[in-house]
Amino acid sequence: MGKRTVLALVAAFALVGCSATPPPPLVPSTPGMEVVPKEKLNEIVVGLDDVKGGYNPHTLASQSTVTTALASLLLPSTFRTDADGSPRLDLDLVVSAEVTNAAPYTVTYTLRRDASWSDSAPIAAEDFVYLWQRMRQEPGVVDPAGYRLISDITSREGGKVVEVVFSKPYPGWRSLFRNLLPAHLLKDAPGGWSAALADSFPATAGPFAVRTLDQPRGEIILERSDRFWEAPPALDRLVLRRASHHDTVEALNTGDDQVALIRADAIATKDVEELAKTTSLATVVVPRPEVVQLLLRPASPRMQDVRVRTAVMNALNRDELIAAGTRSGPSANLRADAQVVPPSKPGYTATMPAKAGDPVQLLTEAGYTRPEGGQWGRDGKPVELTIAAPAGIEPYVTIANAVQRQLSLSGIAARVLTTQPNQLFGQDLSDTATSNEIVDIAVVPQVDTGDSAAVLASAFGCRPSPEDGGTPIPANLSGFCDQVVQPVIEQALSGELLLADALKTIEPVLWQQAVSMPLFQVADLLVILPEARNVTAGAPFAGPMSAARTWQREDR
Repeated sequence: MGKRTVLALVAAFALVGCSATPPPPLVPSTPGMEVVPKEKLNEIVVGLDDVKGGYNPHTLASQSTVTTALASLLLPSTFRTDADGSPRLDLDLVVSAEVTNAAPYTVTYTLRRDASWSDSAPIAAEDFVYLWQRMRQEPGVVDPAGYRLISDITSREGGKVVEVVFSKPYPGWRSLFRNLLPAHLLKDAPGGWSAALADSFPATAGPFAVRTLDQPRGEIILERSDRFWEAPPALDRLVLRRASHHDTVEALNTGDDQVALIRADAIATKDVEELAKTTSLATVVVPRPEVVQLLLRPASPRMQDVRVRTAVMNALNRDELIAAGTRSGPSANLRADAQVVPPSKPGYTATMPAKAGDPVQLLTEAGYTRPEGGQWGRDGKPVELTIAAPAGIEPYVTIANAVQRQLSLSGIAARVLTTQPNQLFGQDLSDTATSNEIVDIAVVPQVDTGDSAAVLASAFGCRPSPEDGGTPIPANLSGFCDQVVQPVIEQALSGELLLADALKTIEPVLWQQAVSMPLFQVADLLVILPEARNVTAGAPFAGPMSAARTWQREDR
């Protein structure tokens, strides 16, 4: 054998030896993330019903378990919710926040100098201004009433001192400016507000950063952010994974998932109970800040008459609608028998009266007739109501179909319209004059972001007048306005009247006007395996993942 041949063989064996012991694979580097050897990753996998967008926590169209989770982990807030439900100053972002002037009512926020977005842009006053303007002007936003009291926002010290001036005193100001958005990237972005966070986060400012967001595969991977200026989370990685209830329970059984957060039905609840017989696990019911309701819209010409709205409401079997929507899951124990405060929140008191008024008599008095065996009509023409629900969002579509069936049995013709959520909340329910569809009944969420007085004013208050001929302010989703109770609503919002006292006056009027039929509060079932440490239900309405920076993984 020649010398060259021997050298070639030696080189080949050396290469084989090198390939047999490769260096530890690394998680590919992405800006804002640490590089961690794959086999040493300290991660927790959470099973969810879905991970699809949008992810804008300020729009009704985007309300979901995953939106709440991502907002708490990726977006900065002036205040967070404490364990007792009270607002707590978030020192990750804010040095101080206090009322600094009574006339005009002014709140001054001093932001941390080192607080910045993941692209290094500072979190500053422009982020406050952007959120204020959008919440004031855009339709379909969550609880905008507090933002609409703001008359001006000024700043100094490079935008790190923000002064927010209100037209009236607003004791609920701590509920504002949570989940700030990166104004420098969104204010001129294509698609505007409706496209903000539709399928991604252009910049983040939290303990985690987005590694991958794969909606088709149903997986979101978050990794510890090395650009977060405060103490890092204990976990290297948090994985949110979509699966059916059956597959999620199986993943818990095999240990592929360590946590699950699902809107369980009776079958899933039973499967979890069976798993608990062989596996040590903990379960907690987690109420969401979301009440499923039917809006009988006075904005619709067919529903302007209170007798028609009352007849339609009384023709419905509320118990059956609740059963259809909750599927005997945890939400079944959270019946919403009041118009404003959700069942799990302190201060909730059932106010729903007994049904009053026969549907046949009420419709007859309103000028409707029904031929024997036929459908109700007017002026010789049959009447068909349109029931709208956000497409693909449960339990809203299921309930809309149940409403249609019940009304049909009472001789009231109706059809179900499922529309993309952004269109439904952004156009169809905001402006009847320009909408392609006139919606008579809407199956939609009512969301409580912390200040129930703002919920009241946002859901049932009259449309404010624009200042100085500016952009018109959207009406509430139902189009309801009662000038008799409006002063009481305004007094509750400004703190002149305690909310509990205001509701004693307002709740009976809302039931009598038959504008809204609340059904139940949505709740998730949280399942925790022992190796997932420090996992709890979280602060009220904040969700379990609001505390994910303290989670730890300890394999058995």
